[in-house]
Amino acid sequence: MSIIEAQDLSYYYQDGDQRRYILKETSVAFEKGKFYTILGQSGSGKTTFLSLVSALEIPQSGNVLFEGKDIKDIGYENYRRNKISIIFQSYNLIPYLTAVENVLVPMSITDNEIPDNQLAVAYNLLDYIGIVKDKADRTVNKLSGGEQQRVAIARALATNVDVIFADEPTGNLDEAMEKEMVEIFRKLAHEHDKCVVVVTHSQEIAQQSDATFYLKKGTLSQDE
Repeated sequence: MSIIEAQDLSYYYQDGDQRRYILKETSVAFEKGKFYTILGQSGSGKTTFLSLVSALEIPQSGNVLFEGKDIKDIGYENYRRNKISIIFQSYNLIPYLTAVENVLVPMSITDNEIPDNQLAVAYNLLDYIGIVKDKADRTVNKLSGGEQQRVAIARALATNVDVIFADEPTGNLDEAMEKEMVEIFRKLAHEHDKCVVVVTHSQEIAQQSDATFYLKKGTLSQDE
């Protein structure tokens, strides 16, 4: 059974009398325990699609379902805060906070059940994705790009959600770091039963995912 489903999503800009479609009646479903990639040329609408299924944007028509329920009925803010996590290419960390403090932030606002020992959990999450305590106690602006991306992943895991979206998460990383990030995504899906959906331009990443969707002319399909 799918955990996230897009049904006939359409998103467009009005250009005078014409509609310029970014997505047109696009439908797709994602399951837990799988690592997905979405490929498409620059400007094809990959980030727009991710924004729609993560409720950062609202479609002109169509629906997004979480566990069979329309996210409008769940409530967009509730959905973003408690059901999903998003990893951005630009990390979106709070630069004057330490790595561990950045991971603690979502724990303070979620309605999900979080253990009482939140600080220990945050350190453990960072250690799991390769940030040792010494670096966890540094402000994130003193960490490398790869380390900041790891912190962003740990933050995405902090509320123990089942769905993780990532928008070009390896775009600023070198090849070696990219491989490490992909291995983390694979482990999250296969060992921790997460649904991981990564928007990327990298064929190499796509080849390591369980399923790849291609975005062309506003439609997602598994055929190039």
